[in-house]
Amino acid sequence: MSGFIFSEKPIELVEGDGSYVTDSNGTEYLDMGASYACVPLGHGHEAVDEAVRDQLDRLTYVQASYPVEIRTKLYELLAETAPKTVDKVWLCNSGTEANEAALKFARSATGNSKIVSTKRGFHGRTMGALATTWKDKYKKPYEPLVGDVDFVPYDDAEAMADAIDDDTAAVIVEPVQGEGGINPARKEFLQRTRVETATSGAALIFDEVQTGMGRTGTLWASEWADVVPDMITSAKGLGNGLPVGATLCRDWIADNYGSHASTFSGGPVISAAAHATVSTIVDEEIPAHADEIGEYMRAELEAELGDDVRDVRGEGLMIGIEVKRGANRILRDLAIDQQLLALPAGRTVVRLLPPLTLSEDEADEAVDALSEVIG
Repeated sequence: MSGFIFSEKPIELVEGDGSYVTDSNGTEYLDMGASYACVPLGHGHEAVDEAVRDQLDRLTYVQASYPVEIRTKLYELLAETAPKTVDKVWLCNSGTEANEAALKFARSATGNSKIVSTKRGFHGRTMGALATTWKDKYKKPYEPLVGDVDFVPYDDAEAMADAIDDDTAAVIVEPVQGEGGINPARKEFLQRTRVETATSGAALIFDEVQTGMGRTGTLWASEWADVVPDMITSAKGLGNGLPVGATLCRDWIADNYGSHASTFSGGPVISAAAHATVSTIVDEEIPAHADEIGEYMRAELEAELGDDVRDVRGEGLMIGIEVKRGANRILRDLAIDQQLLALPAGRTVVRLLPPLTLSEDEADEAVDALSEVIG
């Protein structure tokens, strides 16, 4: 095989149905990673698939300067579901593009250049978003990156307050860190950050690429934090597997965003997938289900794993299990011996990001498998 690709796993997946995927040998796996939270409604969800097929039959693509009904409906739906006043929407193709746009918008709207980010944070792999990402392993090969970025300890309200000043264009923060180890922030930290940015005139960006679309038990994590940021970035679960991202903004950002565009912004087929995904998540109250099953699953994991792990943490169906040995070996054993797929979050955290439609029986199946391998 030739190609410039990710390191491949020795499992060729060919089919998916709900919370399960099947490989080329006919082996079925419980998918507790959902490809980094990208299929919140599970594999092969009929409402999404039907919307895509219908749009393919009518118009595959036209660029965003031409109005298209399904794109307009997606704009309106995202504006309706976002926190109050965060109702301007820019569409793109991925989470890193959504964050790249947010950082550009903040600099243009404020006239400042300084960005404050957090240690252990991950915001993407384009040059601007990468500059606000913490780990050197992602950054070193591409330096020098965009400058004027300060990092503060995550969930440290005093350090954040000290870092924000009149030269700050934006603070970018994940309400729950994903790649950094599934670390939920305290409400007090996020609320203090909101106060400090409002006082200084800086934009507060919530990176909800992974936490959004019901993952943490509310449609947006900003809801349980009781914070209204200036921008929210979304992607991963937004199109139930199709590539789409969004940057949601307040008026003062949208009115001063500068000049930014993307050829494939809100293509009709992608917009159809995203509209069907968000509509289903809202109409079927998927976030409430994720909250209930997530709480149940964390309790079961704590009861079954106990002292065999260092911690079980998370919000909704964004769960991290901090283990006492390498996470990658556990993930290998889970796949081979238990037919369960999960993800790492650093070297010692097993990350669970299953479809938000996960049933209690499927949660029990996952807990049993994890107990067999870790316990």
